[in-house]
Amino acid sequence: KAGQYAYRGRKERKRDFRRLWIARISAAVQDQGLNYSQFMHGLKLSNIEINRKALSNMAIEDATTFNALVAQAKVALAK
Repeated sequence: KAGQYAYRGRKERKRDFRRLWIARISAAVQDQGLNYSQFMHGLKLSNIEINRKALSNMAIEDATTFNALVAQAKVALAK
């Protein structure tokens, strides 16, 4: 039975971390006047490909760079 729980736990851990990263990005972006989906769409329009883990860490540790990405996403959305 322990093996089944361990197997399931490895799958759930991936989901949980992705959910955490999205929540952190969403909280940081809402301060700038966007929501998460608008921000991610703006990044895609800008051809910026950064994964959610890196964006989450950037939002926490390097706010100036993250704010520059938010500004870039806003510019792309305005076009």
